[in-house]
Amino acid sequence: STYEIFGIAPPGVLYKERDRYNSTNPYSASKAAAEEFCVAYENTYKMPIYITHTMNVFGERQHPEKYIPMCIRKVRDGEKIFIHSDKTRTIPGSRFYVHAKDVAESIYFLLHLDSKTRDLVRQPDFGGARCPKFNVVGKQEINNYELAQIIANTQGKKLNYELVDFHSSRPGHDLRYSLDGSYMKSLGWEPKISLEDRIKEVVDWSLKNKEWIEV
Repeated sequence: STYEIFGIAPPGVLYKERDRYNSTNPYSASKAAAEEFCVAYENTYKMPIYITHTMNVFGERQHPEKYIPMCIRKVRDGEKIFIHSDKTRTIPGSRFYVHAKDVAESIYFLLHLDSKTRDLVRQPDFGGARCPKFNVVGKQEINNYELAQIIANTQGKKLNYELVDFHSSRPGHDLRYSLDGSYMKSLGWEPKISLEDRIKEVVDWSLKNKEWIEV
């Protein structure tokens, strides 16, 4: 599933797995609905289903129109990057980015929990809800300007950018989303490699395999 099911996150707020959903666009509403189908199948047919919430997954071979490969290409070519911000065009949007390898490792981790832990996470809660949910979160929150700057620094180039108000022109596109990853950490999983190092890995790979960042 997705972090967007919780809606916009005010400063300082980190949403936990069972916090109230507040979809702010049809995309996130469809994800919330899909989750309920999973819950229904567990309740009706006793299928052992886990739900994960991830946010801003990136990695090698990502579609070139996505933010990170787009920034890599534009920095390489000296083009201006338009960065999503608030209406005042002074506060960039922020996210918790997580590499696809980390997402894969988190799923592998969940599928291989020992029997004692597996029984624990499947204990009913909140009115008898049995379908466990897990936030898979990157190591740190970063705003989109900082992310673009890391990409520029990795290439040894100056960042050419402009903050623009995408929130008004793109309904339902919120300035900040956030998840609390403490539950997964308490079970024994968190990303092992820093976000900056992951970004550098992707930048270096993309520049060597330039066909993957061409539109």
